[in-house]
Amino acid sequence: MLSYRHSYHAGNHADVIKHLVQVCILNYLKRKEKPFCYHDTHAGAGLYSLQSEQAQKTAEYQTGIGKVWNYTGDNAEIKAYVDAVRRLNQGEDLAFYPGSPKIADLLCRATDSIQATELHPGDYPILASQFQRRKHCRIEKMDAWAGIRAMLPPLAKRGLVLIDPPYELKTEYQDLIKGLQQAIQRFPQGTYAIWYPVIERKAVESFIDAIVDTQIRNQLRIEYCPLPDAEGFGMTGSGMLVINPPYTLKQDMENCLKELSPLLSQSPAAHWQVTQLVDE
Repeated sequence: MLSYRHSYHAGNHADVIKHLVQVCILNYLKRKEKPFCYHDTHAGAGLYSLQSEQAQKTAEYQTGIGKVWNYTGDNAEIKAYVDAVRRLNQGEDLAFYPGSPKIADLLCRATDSIQATELHPGDYPILASQFQRRKHCRIEKMDAWAGIRAMLPPLAKRGLVLIDPPYELKTEYQDLIKGLQQAIQRFPQGTYAIWYPVIERKAVESFIDAIVDTQIRNQLRIEYCPLPDAEGFGMTGSGMLVINPPYTLKQDMENCLKELSPLLSQSPAAHWQVTQLVDE
């Protein structure tokens, strides 16, 4: 099933949280001179026009990047994220939003490698066209879990694996857990960032518990919900479960969410958490 198109949702509040976590991890990895690998399992098109018919139909970016586009605070991580988005736009006009592989392209150094897989027949050629001139890069029209088996472990001894399924099918939750275990067996020193939507709280907690039950060490949960939990109202929030996070990530994201929550909130009942689920 390949009906999901991120162009309808690009730049929404979930993207802000997901990409802020991504920026924090990539910038941490760049503290060392040695190269690292960025691997994206569900890469999408890479770059999205916010003037497109799809983006204008939902206008979800107005609940996310639209609210932080003119951020003037002092938080270095939020500023780095907004600066990355601004590099793709001219002046004060917010016209384009980068997906996770494009953010990696903007932030990674020439010596770092980028790997990405995408199956959608419409999104894959758009994605591949953006990386034709980049060295140390492999973009494949391939199933996410086949890509993990084909590309991990990378030549670099460290890196970030971003796992961001559309969750179109209920089986994707179990597929993710199985694929994650395989990935960690192949590349145990990597950092893994798993995005998840908050739609039904009971289902979310069951999913998180299932990952905790794998006994994989060092799991950090980061979640932001601009709306209160409510079944039948679609996605009320989202989160990132990060395995082997940088030691700085917990404090960085606590600081970020303290500032972002008032900006992104759509309800007095908005809530967030940054919780260490499993110790190192």
